[in-house]
Amino acid sequence: MMNKILQLMLMLSFLFYSCNTNTKESSIEKWKSEIIETEQEFAEMALNEGIPKAFMAYAAEDAVLLRNNSLIIGKDSLRESFKSQKSESGKVSLTWKPDFVDVALSGDMGYTYGKYVYTTTDSVGNVSVNEGIFHTVWKRQADGEWKFVWD
Repeated sequence: MMNKILQLMLMLSFLFYSCNTNTKESSIEKWKSEIIETEQEFAEMALNEGIPKAFMAYAAEDAVLLRNNSLIIGKDSLRESFKSQKSESGKVSLTWKPDFVDVALSGDMGYTYGKYVYTTTDSVGNVSVNEGIFHTVWKRQADGEWKFVWD
């Protein structure tokens, strides 16, 4: 009798573990998809509505950006940074796409990295292209939305 109880407990433990693993894997894939979708919407907004508007929309209140070897800490500082930038007398565009995404098992933090292209065209048509690698850390907010906390 004890042997049958032990077998039953082992079988139930195995089934519970198997179900739990599948649930975690499907949750992780769902969270990764959410981050990729958010990243794509962010990039589209930057291209169509402007870089400042997109960064303000997708930044968490405590976001930190590394720009020109300096940190911009917090959304208010980011807003001031955009206000103080010279207005370009030409066209500016920023495009990017993540090559990789990962997310914490807890589903509250994730990160992406990939390539970006920053292009400026001055008033006489001279084009300057700057390419590089980006790395963004995403944090799920209290409302369930993903916002970046590091860029």
